[in-house]
Amino acid sequence: MVNSLLIQAIPKVFTMSIHVINTQPFTDQKPGTSGLRKRVPVFKQPHYLENFVQSIFDTIAAPQGATLTLGGDGRFYNREAIQIIIKMAAANGFGRVLVGQGGILSTPAASAVIRKYATYGGIILSASHNPGGPDGDFGIKYNTANGGPAPEKVTEAIYHCSKKISVYHILEAPDVALDVIGVTELAGMKVEVIDAVADYAELMSSLFDFAAIRDLFASGFRMKFDAMHAVTGPYAREIFLNHLGAPADSVMNAVPLEDFGGGHPDPNLTYAHDLVEIMYGDNAPEFGAASDGDGDRNMILGNHFFVTPSDSLAIIAASARLAPGYAAGIAGVARSMPTSAAVDRVAQELDIPCYETPTGWKFFGNLMDAGKVTLCGEESFGTGSDHVREKDGLWAVLFWLNILAIKRQSVETLVMRHWRQFGRNVYSRHDYEAIPTEAANSVMAHIHARFADLPGAQFGRYTVNTCDDFSYTDPIDGSVSTNQGVRILFTDGSRIVFRLSGTGTEGATIRIYLEAYEPDAANHHLDAQVALAEMIQIALQISELKQRTGRDTPTVIT
Repeated sequence: MVNSLLIQAIPKVFTMSIHVINTQPFTDQKPGTSGLRKRVPVFKQPHYLENFVQSIFDTIAAPQGATLTLGGDGRFYNREAIQIIIKMAAANGFGRVLVGQGGILSTPAASAVIRKYATYGGIILSASHNPGGPDGDFGIKYNTANGGPAPEKVTEAIYHCSKKISVYHILEAPDVALDVIGVTELAGMKVEVIDAVADYAELMSSLFDFAAIRDLFASGFRMKFDAMHAVTGPYAREIFLNHLGAPADSVMNAVPLEDFGGGHPDPNLTYAHDLVEIMYGDNAPEFGAASDGDGDRNMILGNHFFVTPSDSLAIIAASARLAPGYAAGIAGVARSMPTSAAVDRVAQELDIPCYETPTGWKFFGNLMDAGKVTLCGEESFGTGSDHVREKDGLWAVLFWLNILAIKRQSVETLVMRHWRQFGRNVYSRHDYEAIPTEAANSVMAHIHARFADLPGAQFGRYTVNTCDDFSYTDPIDGSVSTNQGVRILFTDGSRIVFRLSGTGTEGATIRIYLEAYEPDAANHHLDAQVALAEMIQIALQISELKQRTGRDTPTVIT
């Protein structure tokens, strides 16, 4: 074993040459909220991936010899893309590339690697929670030196470069062995295959009370974590089984597959149906959780009980001091505009600031870098803190385990007690996916056209107070983001938000967010769809969504 480790540590050296390849721009390489996402066949077109990668390199203008972090979620085309990017990095003057073993890095782990090793930035290959496979989705995004997604000014510059690109640079070289930890040298650039799972587990152990969680499992506590055949499988097995002593059957679907086992790696009640059936079945475990394709999202469940992401953020904020990494308290919290105001009430009680931002984790990055917030969350199953600059699925699961290990209450009891203290922000999101773009735009235009007559309008027991299109001025850099979602705000604090999503690859997705504050504990037991039934009908009436899209029901309800 010692000899083999010594052999692995000796850099392998190849002779190779740099090629300058003539190319022409593609017109569809504008990044969305989480980078560039397209179908795999689009990315496999000659020059397509190379054009975008060269546009990144030309935009960031990394100094000669800089270090790049590289990895992805293991979906189809991940390995091939990594080999291309490694060779392009060598041809563009990078001195070192840190790549996850097997080409795999969860998105939060990639952020952690960028920060731990102070790399210039990183390229993450993922389409997050979108389906994979040969005809599925693929994605690529650039993260800056703080570990977070590139801000809009950088992604706009990348897009500008992609529209005028004429050449890219790539090294002619053999592929690098990605499955063995070690070093390969390509034309003077070192490619280091690293054990990113170990780095991430070390970070988590510094934040949470692993001893208390081990005692929880030793007491007979049962958990089921669904990795959905995505990137978090190896991380979950290492942390939950090896570090925390959870039973071997605590982790399911733990082997990452290029097509996610034919499933949709989105941790919600619709797509994580295997886990939901277990948690709502006979002899259900005390705790259930799932993560998505690239490991940045999470779903939390108790025995026959679902915790909304908005409530999860609020409960973590209220209980933050129970985790060693947050024992000194939190500086502030932030949430995306569509996320419920549940965490606002906790922030008010803790007397800390609460920021409302557009959707997109990059907006939290500035606040965290400035020390203004510690915890952040989005209703789209994303929660995180300033330990990295991405949302972090396993981090959220570990936080819940830490809270449960200290309080020794059921998930349902913990949530109900939180609602009794702060009131319940009844909340739901209805997604209408793959709507023809023209029809989706028609819905949004119709709502905008009603801005003048909606204020003061009565809908059942609700009266509209104001309506607007949410805009945000960043308190750190002064940048302005407009058209972030249409809000219908009612006089009692209830609201409906309509938003076009930019994370899909086909058609458009309309998301409708519905929220009503319920202070009366006698009504806290109601199912959200029952409690929000009247508001759901109001949203459909105002938007004319059924008439304009032909869609009778949402694709996903959360």
